[in-house]
Amino acid sequence: MKVYNTLSKQKEELIPVEEGKIKIYVCGPTVYDYIHIGNARPMIVFDTVRRYLNYKGYDVKYVSNFTDVDDKIINKALQEGIPAGEISSRYIAECKTDMEALEVLPADVHPLATEEISGMIEMIADLVGKGYAYAAKDGTVYFRTGKSKSYGKLSHKKLEDLQSGHRTIQVAGNTQKESESDFVLWKPKKDGEPYWESPWCDGRPGWHIECSVMAKKHLGTEIDIHGGGEDLIFPHHENEIAQSEAANGKSFAKYWMHNGFLNIENKKMSKSDGNFFTVREVTEKYDPQVLRFFMLSAHYRSPLNFSRDLMEAAKAGLDRILTAADHLRRKIVQTEKTKEDGNAASIAKKDGNVSSVFEKEEAAALAAEEKENTKQSAERRTASLTAEEKAIYEESNVFVQKFEAAMEDDFNTADGISVIFEFVKYCNTLNLEGASGAFWQALYERLNRLCDIMGILLEKKEEILDTQIEDLITQRTAAKKNKDFARADEIRATLLEQGIALEDTREGVIWKRV
Repeated sequence: MKVYNTLSKQKEELIPVEEGKIKIYVCGPTVYDYIHIGNARPMIVFDTVRRYLNYKGYDVKYVSNFTDVDDKIINKALQEGIPAGEISSRYIAECKTDMEALEVLPADVHPLATEEISGMIEMIADLVGKGYAYAAKDGTVYFRTGKSKSYGKLSHKKLEDLQSGHRTIQVAGNTQKESESDFVLWKPKKDGEPYWESPWCDGRPGWHIECSVMAKKHLGTEIDIHGGGEDLIFPHHENEIAQSEAANGKSFAKYWMHNGFLNIENKKMSKSDGNFFTVREVTEKYDPQVLRFFMLSAHYRSPLNFSRDLMEAAKAGLDRILTAADHLRRKIVQTEKTKEDGNAASIAKKDGNVSSVFEKEEAAALAAEEKENTKQSAERRTASLTAEEKAIYEESNVFVQKFEAAMEDDFNTADGISVIFEFVKYCNTLNLEGASGAFWQALYERLNRLCDIMGILLEKKEEILDTQIEDLITQRTAAKKNKDFARADEIRATLLEQGIALEDTREGVIWKRV
């Protein structure tokens, strides 16, 4: 499995620190507002990385933090006249709601910066003791970048070049730094801000130290993958490396993975330019699954452009997959119904007095049996296939192999989705008369497994139709039975105006929102 490492600027073989285990740390959002779609990209990308590694049998421990103390949080709290903790708690909950909607699995640990202050003070004290950090007269503590011989190795710039791109941190005592590139580990409190006691002054930690401390606490001193957006390479991740390796005396992370920028209509996302969208705003117009599918339709390292046209294209692509899944499910139901009808006819032939109640009970028993069968492994299910069915199923292994090849080439989800489309086309064009329900079920499960790695749900969330719409569908069915086709067409048109499209199939009427 190849992974592009920002540190080496090339693809490398993924070799875990500990065999069979993968430790991942991904920088989470600063929680002062609803997350925007730029925040969502790394969440979706690294959730998919995690899913695939689990699929390959790795024991994955996944940690992603929430920054719950920050200037933006404090400013919002002052505006609303409430404690900063209430702001962060509110938007952590909202973030988790959006993550759930996007099928982003919860991290094994979601540490909060405010709950790790003692660990930060301990690491800062250690850095001061080793000469990697120093305290200014006002109590501000800085990391001494000049002492870190490898500083700049992630961003691949010389120390003097980095100074121009250094993030400005407004703190008292800024002029007391030994070097312009030195960065803050601890800063004095200001009026109205939350603060903690420390050996240097009452104050709060700088931004960078929190991730070093949380990664060490929950994953150890050396981790496998550290991920985040491309914008975090400098200064955040560069500073994490410097302070972690200085404190721990060993390499911090083996592989650094960064997703590309997200632009809006080919422009950088910016509130001031009016091209800024939260996840909540986008998912009011599109199913969250469409947004996830859109994010994965490009390679994670590539810049991604968000636009209505591209979202519509993603919606159409997702619909192709869901329609194929529906087609397979109908095949399963159709074959089982044929089997049930055959059993019922056989029973009726033996005993003409068998009641319809008994037939219903028999059908229910068959349905329960099939439900139990779905719990069996694919291997056990395929054991019951005919020779022809087995040959076709085994032929479809090529799609699994191609999918895995794409994902193992630096988690290329774009090519992985292309393979899913190929598999969908393969399933749609199969013309196998008399195929068993087990055969169609095996194909469905294969499609579902590939989509599950992408976080794509094949089972559409149950939609409840208004009573009026349900009545119209029933009326149309009755009209067709009575050969009143004009009335049936009129009802179809009425439903279409309400955004409900009907499709007549051999298994009955199916509908979808359009």
